[in-house]
Amino acid sequence: MSEEKTGTGVNESSSSYFTYAFGLAAGALSAYALLRLAAHAQSVLILVALAAFFAVSLNPIVTALTRQSRVPMPRWTAVLVVGFGVLAIVAGFLAIIVPPVSREVTALVHQVPHLLNESQDQSTWLGRLEAKYHVFAKVQSTLDSKDFGANALSGVVGAGKYVLDMLTSMLAVVALTIYFLAGLPNVVNAVFRTVPASRRLRARAIGDEILVQVGRYMLGSLLNASIAGLATFVWSVTFGIPYPAALGVMVALMDMVPVIGSTVGGAIVTLVALSVSIPVALATLVFYIAFRITEDYLLLPTVMRHAVNVPPIVTVVAVLIGGALMGLIGALLAIPTAAALKLVTQEALIPRLDRR
Repeated sequence: MSEEKTGTGVNESSSSYFTYAFGLAAGALSAYALLRLAAHAQSVLILVALAAFFAVSLNPIVTALTRQSRVPMPRWTAVLVVGFGVLAIVAGFLAIIVPPVSREVTALVHQVPHLLNESQDQSTWLGRLEAKYHVFAKVQSTLDSKDFGANALSGVVGAGKYVLDMLTSMLAVVALTIYFLAGLPNVVNAVFRTVPASRRLRARAIGDEILVQVGRYMLGSLLNASIAGLATFVWSVTFGIPYPAALGVMVALMDMVPVIGSTVGGAIVTLVALSVSIPVALATLVFYIAFRITEDYLLLPTVMRHAVNVPPIVTVVAVLIGGALMGLIGALLAIPTAAALKLVTQEALIPRLDRR
């Protein structure tokens, strides 16, 4: 009798070990499959994350429109108002950027015959350069080569595909942002329903605070970027730097990227200022150095006082990691993500560790 029990116990133990090993292997395979799927769908996941970030950032404006009493709005109306406002801003940006670029390309095409004639005159600077380096001769030989047509065609097709992909991605982000923005309360409620009931209230409080901080951060960044763009526009108009409106919009967009954005924007404006004169370019460089110091020690602390409070070293590390993982989009999402992790650590992890 005891032998039967012993044998049964051995069989049950072996069965439990087999079940555990099978479950472990199935979990490992499932995790590997999910990682492979995420790697193949990385571009789509980045677009979804970007749209979700924009939706959370615009949510304070939608909430403010629904809560104001002058013109009562349901949420879908407020979402439409904000969506049309964003589209108007994008259309205004294109209206500012496209005409100068088109004029410059047209002027360059019209200037080509004059440049060719000048390259034949060795009394000019361009002629001496051509006599020494034979730049135009090399360009002409490249144009006459047999492979140039095929390479040019493939280059045009590649450029067209890149532009089409970029436009498709922009439209996808806009559409996803509107969908996320319209259904954000339902999405948030569905996410919190996955949390156990005993912890749901605490998780909801932390999640709501994260959403508020991300929204405040984005609005603060927009205000700070608008100040940078306006300062660039005024400076360019004052000193005759070409395309002041386009440069102002470019600096405003670059300033949205933390740590490095304003520096890159200032460098681009300084290079454009070289077309006016070297003294104007040097003055522009000094202006952006002074503006960067003012932005770091006056504007950002004032604008972000009630938004995120992330230490500078964490900001730099987060931007570097985000940029390495997802490029420019990763750098844009780095600080809100770091702020969310800091809040979760302070409100959930550290109190749990203190109780042990």
